[in-house]
Amino acid sequence: MHELLTPEEMYRADTLAVAAGVPSLSLMEHAGRAVADEITRRYGARPTLVLCGPGNNGGDGFVVARILRAWGWPVRLALLGDRARLKGDAAAMAARWDGPVEAVGAMDGAGLIVDALFGAGLSKDFPAELAAAINGAGCPVVAVDVPSGLDGRTGQPRGACVKADVTITFFRRKPGHVLLPGRELCGAVVLADIGIPDSVLQEIRPRDSINCGIRPPQPAVAGHKYGRGHAVVVSGGPLSTGAARLAAEAALRAGAGLVTLSGGREALLVQASHVTAIMLSDLDLSALLADRRKNAVCIGPAAGVGVDTRDRVETVLMSGAAAVLDADALSSFAAESERLFRLIDMVPGRPVVMTPHAGEFDRVFKGLSEAGESKIELARQAAEGSGAVVVLKGADTVIAAPDGRARVNVNAPPSLATAGSGDVLAGIVTGLLAQGMPGFEAACAAVWLHGDAASRHGPRGLTAETLIDCL
Repeated sequence: MHELLTPEEMYRADTLAVAAGVPSLSLMEHAGRAVADEITRRYGARPTLVLCGPGNNGGDGFVVARILRAWGWPVRLALLGDRARLKGDAAAMAARWDGPVEAVGAMDGAGLIVDALFGAGLSKDFPAELAAAINGAGCPVVAVDVPSGLDGRTGQPRGACVKADVTITFFRRKPGHVLLPGRELCGAVVLADIGIPDSVLQEIRPRDSINCGIRPPQPAVAGHKYGRGHAVVVSGGPLSTGAARLAAEAALRAGAGLVTLSGGREALLVQASHVTAIMLSDLDLSALLADRRKNAVCIGPAAGVGVDTRDRVETVLMSGAAAVLDADALSSFAAESERLFRLIDMVPGRPVVMTPHAGEFDRVFKGLSEAGESKIELARQAAEGSGAVVVLKGADTVIAAPDGRARVNVNAPPSLATAGSGDVLAGIVTGLLAQGMPGFEAACAAVWLHGDAASRHGPRGLTAETLIDCL
């Protein structure tokens, strides 16, 4: 159940379920009951204020209020708008509520608030005054589907936004549940089954999912180091060797059979004092990569920004080896991104993975970062336009493939915000590519392993070096 459905895809899932014979009123009843069940599982009976909106999200709220009151909870219900203007299933569920209906106003006396005002497909800004009143009520807030004001597609607030302690959503999560800041605004997210058959996904064919479930290659019993690939990492200058060294060590720890650091002699003399199992080569890069056994290359960590790095990137991409372009390898093409995309296109079928943070992304993909666009769509458009797998890094890293697939990573702890962490990630991707993983799968597995290693380390004292030890 790791697929992510946009609000439009979720609406289609509801429609397909109804067409398959599931009554829409049954879906709403099950949704409301799932919320009531979760509330009683987490909280003792207390004065509860259910805030209902004018659409189907409000209809869910009427169900929650009815069930909680039937179970003996003291419940008040407030409706935003005119009850006579409710339509369809929401009107039917409102008719089953025989208690008083207040206007949405003061939150006084509430020991728990159920936010059933607006769902994931909100089409207008949410009022700041109402959000402030809910957030300032001093009691737990349980949101139905998403906190009101949150765009379920982008994870961004539309105007103001309710901050929930718990969010109960249905069938599948939305992108807004996992993209920031939506992930934090939702609190704990509970996914409930309300009777929509999984078969509807075969028609919807969602392209987005949570990043998990891709395993790195398993070494063969009779295998040898040459069968696990030979990765190359391009070193920076004598005073900038650490980043490439981190990437090389991560590539080796990720399972590459052999790893070579490539660079100038002065830089390699520095590297030689730090590495043991990693080999060193001061051969010209094109001569080094003429050996086709060297099948994956990482370039960019502390490589320097400028024409020399651009030329080396061209050498890497023309070699036909799988490539990871990180940091300075990307920034060096800030003014020549189309040239970079042409170079990628010249060897079709060879995996190329870009690993930009937000600043590097903006340099290479100028014009994509438009207001209101989701991080998933930004990464997807970048991947489709460049022909590379794009790993748009952050606490909510998105991995996108040129064919439109995208994954959102959710296992990265805050401790990963440390110097050299991105270099380690680039090295993990390189090590997995060296072992023959396809580009998208290698990037997804690397991002997950990166987060899992940091979690295994624990929150205190994590450095890029100790992160490698946890791989």
